[in-house]
Amino acid sequence: MKKTSFAKVVKDEIVSSDLASEAKKKAFLSAYIKINGSVIFRNKKSVLLLKFTDAKVAKFLYSLLLEIYRCDAHLSYVNKNKSRHYNVEVEDADELIDDLGISFLEGKISKDIVYDDDTIAGYLAGVFLSTGSVNSPETSNYHLEMSLNNENYAKWLLHLFPKYSHTNIEPRLIKRRDKYVIYIKKSDQIADFLLLVGAVSACMDFENVRIDRDFVNNANRLTNLDTANMSKTVKSGKRQQEEIKFLIDKYGLENLGNQKVQLVIKYRLEMMSAPLEEIASLVSMDLNTHVSKSNINHIFRKLHERYLESK
Repeated sequence: MKKTSFAKVVKDEIVSSDLASEAKKKAFLSAYIKINGSVIFRNKKSVLLLKFTDAKVAKFLYSLLLEIYRCDAHLSYVNKNKSRHYNVEVEDADELIDDLGISFLEGKISKDIVYDDDTIAGYLAGVFLSTGSVNSPETSNYHLEMSLNNENYAKWLLHLFPKYSHTNIEPRLIKRRDKYVIYIKKSDQIADFLLLVGAVSACMDFENVRIDRDFVNNANRLTNLDTANMSKTVKSGKRQQEEIKFLIDKYGLENLGNQKVQLVIKYRLEMMSAPLEEIASLVSMDLNTHVSKSNINHIFRKLHERYLESK
């Protein structure tokens, strides 16, 4: 059985959500029809035509049109290439198209339709439902995009994001072949967008998977860092041992420094891989006074300088 894509999960939740206000529903319809609709003429009358491959989306748009406009709309389907395709047709659609502020020729978004957070959210939900995609959070590549035919329209859409007051989503725009693609790569901004368009459950799933992955990745990074630090400590400890033995042979232990220095030398010779913090703790206990890591590091640096001078 084919696994449902994450994008399909998001879109199913959008069409199952409550758009609440009529203004938000109109903004949603305006975006969806602008991108996926077309006007044909039949018997000297304009007919709005919407085509779908998803039954849920087709029924949702059809129900929304009937609810708001009580228009002469018809839902039908045809079987094609072993799949079912759906059509929604609206007779005498000029008034409806005008009321939704839709222009199929210009790229502008009507300020009468989109003017506050509620209508921005509705409009972007319509855009995503019609042309959006988002990678599963289980993949290592976070990516959400909306692909459009008109560059000017894509730029108008970009301007909606900073006007939405509850998030700080910063999408980018690129041209890919003959399409203009608005995309988001940052995982936290993708999560914010899912919330914005009403896909709350999908957002929670996305965040849970993302947090789990980030936890594992961070754990791996810490392990790698610990390994690198240990390797560095062992390498430094081996060098320090060799230099100390050289200095003892040349000058004698008693001539290399005071009691603190001699204790540092003693513990380094005994423990090649001990970090500076451990040596500092041991010397502090022996002297019954606080000796810092930086103090230990200073002693080793001075011993190294003396070694270089004595070669």
